[in-house]
Amino acid sequence: MSGEKPTSISNKPPLILLADDDKLIRVLLREFLEKEGYRVLEVTNGKECLEAFLTVKPDLVVLDAIMPVMDGFACCKQLIQIARNNLAIALANFDTGGSSLGTTVISKLWERTPILMITGLEDPDLVDRAFEAGASDFVTKPIHLGILRQRVRRLLQQAQLYKQLEAANKALQHLANVDGLTGVANRRRFNDYLNSQWLTLASERSPLSLILCDIDFFKLYNDKYGHPAGDTCLQKVGTVLSETVQNSQDLVARYGGEEFAVIMPNTQMGGAVHFAAAMQAGVRELEILHEPSTISRYVTLSLGVATTIPTFESEPSSLIQEADKALYKAKAEGRNRIILKQMLD
Repeated sequence: MSGEKPTSISNKPPLILLADDDKLIRVLLREFLEKEGYRVLEVTNGKECLEAFLTVKPDLVVLDAIMPVMDGFACCKQLIQIARNNLAIALANFDTGGSSLGTTVISKLWERTPILMITGLEDPDLVDRAFEAGASDFVTKPIHLGILRQRVRRLLQQAQLYKQLEAANKALQHLANVDGLTGVANRRRFNDYLNSQWLTLASERSPLSLILCDIDFFKLYNDKYGHPAGDTCLQKVGTVLSETVQNSQDLVARYGGEEFAVIMPNTQMGGAVHFAAAMQAGVRELEILHEPSTISRYVTLSLGVATTIPTFESEPSSLIQEADKALYKAKAEGRNRIILKQMLD
């Protein structure tokens, strides 16, 4: 194992929360840990430790097993419960549209601050209780500073590794779910999210709207101005669509080629049409020159809007088909327009 002292992700020295009711031990440990290059915050019991933990979010907690008010075992259990509660909240708020747990939930899985318990040398039962309470490791009294040094270093290095794994997972999730050109969701994310929202809204008997939009005469645009200009056009259109939606539940995705899709849970036809018109106007206001177009000097959109109340007997593909029919009709009737398809009973 490397002898280098780890640093936290913020590049500040790691912060160690030290809880011990013995002032002499606190002074000894603080001086030692500070010489090792760490920041140290002292508290005198488990209750103070919990309060400080929620305030400062330390990189490591060092807990004496036996303390007044709240001992180290009870405090350790509470710290573990905090981590579990954070994960439960993340799971409750997580939309299951992704094919894996998602970045928020993965982040909470790694969000476990290591806990080093200080126990008595001649009491193996305390060691068992420490691990049962959720401690990551332990040291015994009298404290051997060399052993303390290595265990603190190892726990911090492990915590840092977990955070690096979290960052790597977030990057992979981004690559898996985001269109590389436009920055909006990709087709994979669109399919997953539509399926998950379908089930959710079927149980709630709530409406779901879908907007499919296509850049008019985009092939001619590419032929005239070149593919780099076409890519820039797609990026600008994607930005307009993303900036137009206001509900965090709405998802803008690149559906394929020059076609975009917007999933709007809990949105009636009227609301979807309002946003479709706003998207169309936003693209028109970009005034992207499109000389080959036979309907306008600038880039325009054709849009198909469909709304339904999902059921467990129906499929999300039915909504896509109806929105696609509406989009096809918008193109057939001259483009640069919005066509609606109401599927509600």
